[in-house]
Amino acid sequence: MKKRANRELGPDEPLCCCEYVDRLGNRSHVAACCCDCEDLDEACDRWLKKEPQKTDSLSRLVAVVADRLRVPWFWGGAWRIDLSVLPPLLLLPVFLHIAALHFLLGIVVLTTLPVLVLWYYYVTHRKKGRTLFFLSLALFSLGYMYYLFVTEVFLRGDVGLTQLCTVTIGLALTLASLVRTKREPGYVWLHSASPHSTVTYHNPRPDRDPAHTGHDGAIMANRGSASEKLGQGVEQRETGWSWCSVCMVDRPPRAGHCRICGICVLRLDHHCVWINNCVGQANHCSFLLTLILFLLTSLHGISLVLSSVCPDQNRLTALFYCPGVYNRFSSALCFTCAWYCSTVTVGVLHLLAMQLCNVSYNVTEREARLALKEKTGRSTCCGLVVDTGIYLRGFWANWAEFLTRELPARSPKLTDVV
Repeated sequence: MKKRANRELGPDEPLCCCEYVDRLGNRSHVAACCCDCEDLDEACDRWLKKEPQKTDSLSRLVAVVADRLRVPWFWGGAWRIDLSVLPPLLLLPVFLHIAALHFLLGIVVLTTLPVLVLWYYYVTHRKKGRTLFFLSLALFSLGYMYYLFVTEVFLRGDVGLTQLCTVTIGLALTLASLVRTKREPGYVWLHSASPHSTVTYHNPRPDRDPAHTGHDGAIMANRGSASEKLGQGVEQRETGWSWCSVCMVDRPPRAGHCRICGICVLRLDHHCVWINNCVGQANHCSFLLTLILFLLTSLHGISLVLSSVCPDQNRLTALFYCPGVYNRFSSALCFTCAWYCSTVTVGVLHLLAMQLCNVSYNVTEREARLALKEKTGRSTCCGLVVDTGIYLRGFWANWAEFLTRELPARSPKLTDVV
């Protein structure tokens, strides 16, 4: 049978809600998801003939499936669904329901689940690729835990309307802060007029010439254009500015290039996979606020759930000893979710402690990793922070600089240039 060729998109012909432009630039329809699939036909033909598959056959098949997996949308055509979004939505409820069947299954599942997430994190971190898996897991966990809290705890009358409103407000504030965090970390744009960090050097590096420092000990940064600096032969060690050969921009002090996002960020701290975004100068404060709001909401929700399923036990000891909780499946499911939230809360608490220590020592996560690699810093606070000694001004001065520094001007979204 002759295969039907996809129509090319006309310049003035809009897409309907079920149409889209595929990865080859052709106009296609969601109903034709199983049509004209040469890669799948070739793979099945080789499998039936017991012939070895080509080296790139699996990757091409995954690319085709990912391109055709779409949902109809009202404007702009059908939206593409990222494959990394689906596993949390499908596997998390299944794992939690299995863990609620018996306490031994709960131990196995709640031990295996963090191990699998950490394994996937190291795999994606080594490949330096963007993924929506962790953001999808975080958002779906929040939504699913709130759904169980309303249906299994509130509707049974174990908590009042005031407690429900408190949890709801905490969840809403957490999501609002997360949206603010994801807006922009503070990109170094090519068209910007010499963007610079508001944080100055207060202690010069040992290999710097004291003649290049100001009267107050701060290293004066040359704010000339990139072409002027290249023409004058200005080096990174003398000014603190650096040239990014990937973004083709002149980076101010403490800015760094994110290999995952593929763009330079002002005062880059790290790339957080849980928000699928960088943490930099413009969103670092809102990132800390998101962690704090999540911790307060999670601790309050866990306390309410434990008081519901284990009313005769102390809330601190109920998490480890709650007799009879597995006699009813709904109580066991709530208890399992409380354990799951506790595991996530411990991880977020560790992240928040590291961030607070870094801010107190005026060091970013990126600078700490570089200092450990180059052996120019020392570990303090039981290994939570690496003191580089370059920007340290004192506890209160460091926090005042962190909270009052000037934010960069609003620039175009990353999706507009990538």
